[in-house]
Amino acid sequence: MDQVLTFAFVISAICVGLMGFAIQRGATCTVAAVDEWVTRRRATRLASMIEASLWVVAGLLLAHALGFAHTMPAGYPLGIPTFVGGALLGFGAYVNRACVFGAIARLGSGEWAYAFTPLGFYVGCVIVQWLPAGAAPAPLPNASPLLNGPAWLAAVASAFAVVRVVRPLFVERTAPLPRHLLVLVTRRVWSPHAATCVIGVTFVVVLVLSGAWAYTDVLAELARGMASSLPARIGLLLALFTGAVIGGISAGRYRNTRVTAPQVVRCFIGGMLMGWGSLLIPGSNDGLILIGLPLLRPYAWVAFATMCVVIGLAIVVGRRTAPVSR
Repeated sequence: MDQVLTFAFVISAICVGLMGFAIQRGATCTVAAVDEWVTRRRATRLASMIEASLWVVAGLLLAHALGFAHTMPAGYPLGIPTFVGGALLGFGAYVNRACVFGAIARLGSGEWAYAFTPLGFYVGCVIVQWLPAGAAPAPLPNASPLLNGPAWLAAVASAFAVVRVVRPLFVERTAPLPRHLLVLVTRRVWSPHAATCVIGVTFVVVLVLSGAWAYTDVLAELARGMASSLPARIGLLLALFTGAVIGGISAGRYRNTRVTAPQVVRCFIGGMLMGWGSLLIPGSNDGLILIGLPLLRPYAWVAFATMCVVIGLAIVVGRRTAPVSR
């Protein structure tokens, strides 16, 4: 049994490291995705994030059909805290200039001020529990409707995954699959689609082997004194950061950026606001995208949409009120 658990942890750590690598190479970030939507009227990055949810759906349906599905995390009711939490999550990401995904990508590029984002997130989760309305809502007893669907959905989801992997080999007329994968790994900047494919697939593997894991969930549970399997989950957290740093160094994008006081304050406050929002929802944008959305939880869809709207409004207002340089 110990050998099985060790093997599961090693595979999970490799997958989480690959996830960090992909987040850095794809510069995956909700703030950047919304900025692209507001500035260029393009939703390429947002669409790729939703596609990550589809990859999780495909993996969960297949795992469930084969009897490998791990106990799925609970859902939560939709209410006023959902909207307030989503708004705080969005405004915190705007202040931080990166969501929790983007903070990992920035750390992988050597922007060490973003180490204060998870610290602020943790402090925010601690503080919000002192507030009268700081208690997280009770989880819902019912299971996700996704896992109660017909068996043929697993075949459709698997076909979707195969098409998304194989299609670039013919459309781009690249070399055979091993060469294609080598080109992808060595490419300095990944397309949003490529990055979110890797994020979605690796997340499903970790979910099946080790249960629900998102680094913000680890920080939130630590703040509430409820974290289980703490050494293993901290190890996965370190694997995520390590993968991001390796991604930055191998791509030549790593710059040991000097940390300034304004950057530290901005990242800490942004992380703290995101921590507040995360406990009210509950869940941060990584958990919402990779767990809540694919499991068809209404609260997750509403919270993520609220987060994106608030980020978009903050970007528009911030640009209109910015002083004009002469």
